[in-house]
Amino acid sequence: MAADQLPPDRQPVIIAALRTPVSRTNGALRKLRAHELLAPVLRGLLAGVGVEPGAVADVVIGNAVGGGGNVARLALLEAGMPVSVPGITVDRQCGSGLDAIVLASRLVAAGGGPLFLAGGVESTSTAPLRAYRNDDGSPEFYRRAQFVPAAFGDPDMGVAAETVAQKFSVSRERQDAFALRSHRLALGASQAGYFDGELVPLDTGAGTVAADDGPRRGLNAAVMSRFPAAFVEGGTVTAGNSCFDADAASAVVLTSLQRARELGAADALLVLGAGTAGVDPEVLGVGAAAAAKNVLGAAQVGAGELDLVEFNEAFASQTLACLDLLGIDGERVNLDGGALALGHAYGASGAVLVTRLLAQARRNTAPGSLALAMISSAGGMGTAALLQYERL
Repeated sequence: MAADQLPPDRQPVIIAALRTPVSRTNGALRKLRAHELLAPVLRGLLAGVGVEPGAVADVVIGNAVGGGGNVARLALLEAGMPVSVPGITVDRQCGSGLDAIVLASRLVAAGGGPLFLAGGVESTSTAPLRAYRNDDGSPEFYRRAQFVPAAFGDPDMGVAAETVAQKFSVSRERQDAFALRSHRLALGASQAGYFDGELVPLDTGAGTVAADDGPRRGLNAAVMSRFPAAFVEGGTVTAGNSCFDADAASAVVLTSLQRARELGAADALLVLGAGTAGVDPEVLGVGAAAAAKNVLGAAQVGAGELDLVEFNEAFASQTLACLDLLGIDGERVNLDGGALALGHAYGASGAVLVTRLLAQARRNTAPGSLALAMISSAGGMGTAALLQYERL
């Protein structure tokens, strides 16, 4: 879908994006609940674009393992926004943050409102304990929700990552090398200050957290080779080439091209197309590739035409399998590192991808450059969004 197919008052654009630091579960952000992670991001976005809080049509937020109760509404009120602003929380597990942005973009395209805040949040550290109720009323606690009927296998994420590695012939060596690259790039980006403009420091009560804590300097090929298989005996997926669970929030300002110009925005990511696809739950990690194929095909854009690609690195195996399926060179993806180094904050991760793309576009690319965000989700799904960077 070309940008000129929509009139300016309905062409969705992203004009600002922020995120918190991404911190390991039970790490520096362990005492902050989801709405407390997200509220400073919402305040920062509004201040940055000079929009009165009451002018926001809705706040659309993704969340995967929170306590329910509409964290979007809770966070926006925590941020000091007026009670007249509603909020909606969406759950597509790992894809939730990107799906929230896609939903808001479709509301703009449909004429549903002039300006939205959209993104995702996850506090894995404070996620509630979950339980089924037995016949006698006693609780039976469970580790994770059921994603598909048992007849489909409903594999754990690590087991599915191992299946992907075997089915798509992704070797242990490639996985380890890709994970090392992620750490190296994230450390370099942090040192160069590439994350500074997108980060919202958080007051935890015990100090201020202003940087990601995941990237590790001590990793090398020898260290990586010593990690044992983590999920399947004799397998290739290890703790070293898998992401770690994390806490974070990220969101964007999404409005129409016309409204962005009225606000005096200097540049934006235009949303050219987006979609979600389903795949066999046994190989759930390749859902992103299916979604990206559909989105790129609809826009008649080849993988070689993409200037920037951000893909959530839940596991090196599924990242590399998706890139192979799409014909994208791994060296062109996640230029500042990804979740293998930074961590995976479930519902926030898809929004972090978009935040990273806006920062990279502003730093690296010319107007007209194309960018792709994509993420796979539990249950055998994937979401992708095609974006175009333009100066306004």
